[in-house]
Amino acid sequence: MMKTLFLHPPSFEGFDGGAGSRYQARREIRSFWYPTWLAQPAALVPGSRLIDAPPARLTMADVLPLAGDYELLVMHTSSPSFASDVKVAQAFKEANSGLKIGFVGAKVALDPEGSLRASAALDFVCGAEFDYTIKEVAEGRPLETILGLGFRGPSGAITVNSPRPLIENMDALPFVVEVYKRDLRIEDYFIGYLKHPYVSLYTGRGCRSKCTFCLWPQTVGGHRYRTRSAASVIEEIALAKQYFPQAKEYFFDDDTFTDDLPRTEEIARGLGKLGVTWSCNAKANVPRRTLEVLKDNGLRLLLVGYETGNQQILNNIKKGMRVDTARRFTKDCHDVGVTIHGTFIVGLPGETKETLEETIRFATEIDPHTIQVSLAAPYPGTELYRQAKENGWFDEKNAELVDEHGLQLAPLHYPHLSHREIFQALETFYKRFYFRPGKIASLVGEMLKSPEMMRRRLREGVEFFQFLYRREMPV
Repeated sequence: MMKTLFLHPPSFEGFDGGAGSRYQARREIRSFWYPTWLAQPAALVPGSRLIDAPPARLTMADVLPLAGDYELLVMHTSSPSFASDVKVAQAFKEANSGLKIGFVGAKVALDPEGSLRASAALDFVCGAEFDYTIKEVAEGRPLETILGLGFRGPSGAITVNSPRPLIENMDALPFVVEVYKRDLRIEDYFIGYLKHPYVSLYTGRGCRSKCTFCLWPQTVGGHRYRTRSAASVIEEIALAKQYFPQAKEYFFDDDTFTDDLPRTEEIARGLGKLGVTWSCNAKANVPRRTLEVLKDNGLRLLLVGYETGNQQILNNIKKGMRVDTARRFTKDCHDVGVTIHGTFIVGLPGETKETLEETIRFATEIDPHTIQVSLAAPYPGTELYRQAKENGWFDEKNAELVDEHGLQLAPLHYPHLSHREIFQALETFYKRFYFRPGKIASLVGEMLKSPEMMRRRLREGVEFFQFLYRREMPV
């Protein structure tokens, strides 16, 4: 087995672009997701090490001296960070010319040949689900025999092998919390709406929804929800509880954890017996009866992708959701006592000044506890990207997803709505939602009940205002 280093490389200051972040960018409040997509293959490679540089605040000066200690370097990359990640790979190759370097992630899975041509420092790239692909590379198997691999041969010629089938037996994968315990410090991971410290992992891959903007199902996960058994999930959380007694919450990062209601309820009852607090991603259609079961067994918060309050835009992006269903679901959550962190996107196809106003009103009316507002991002490989190219919704001048500081840009524009107007809408949305007397009173009341929450919200407030100050308006 090759001595293997898994690396989420240094990038923009505060850049949350690791193998777990769905929107690779600096957030309005400093946050970091666990590098679960790297931890999973790391768990398959004995003797490996995982370094997650951004949350650990490690620089190139910290990680580059390790180049000579390893035979294989595996880095996760994304479309926004690819150019920066290539520079890291080149530095490692210069430090150790014998180091075999490979990239994983949606960016290289979609364009293996183009990615390899970007730099001679890259020896290989991996396709969609790369767990066993990396394991076989680390075992020293001939590269031409490994499914799901694109590689550069001794002569420099690039070969792209046949795709690797998606993993069907999810229980066969080892627990990622073993790698978390070995290589990570859970206090380094912070998400504004989750308790700190938290631990997150996946209980399955893939998503049945067909949302045109969503990266993972269209590139690496697929549209079938392939799940671990409830027993496996409960066993890993029990182990995590032993490993991380300081953890205050567990988060299930499946695209839509609540898609399989009987399984969700079975897992919830097992978690209830463990006595843990937990949260998950959910679609805004979970029945009240299921919400009650989940709440009674430790559920605290649901992360819900509302996206917009306009039904036509929901139809345009193939969300498979109705606004009235989302309203009823949200009321049920309020009644049952389940907290909601709602996510919204401005600038989706069909957006107008009127729909922006409609969505802001919708958000304030349903009143989730906290929100996240993102700019519509046409990631390569998504239906939204194809539509944007075909319809001229973005051009070369405005096609980047982040600026030189890692902050989100507004790459889309429409004949009736400019880049600038979409960009401004994000700030307007946040201010209109949070600067309401009722919302301010709610957050202040929360702070007064807990000195810890007081410190946390004050820090987040400072970061939020710094975020607004840093944003430069595009021309």
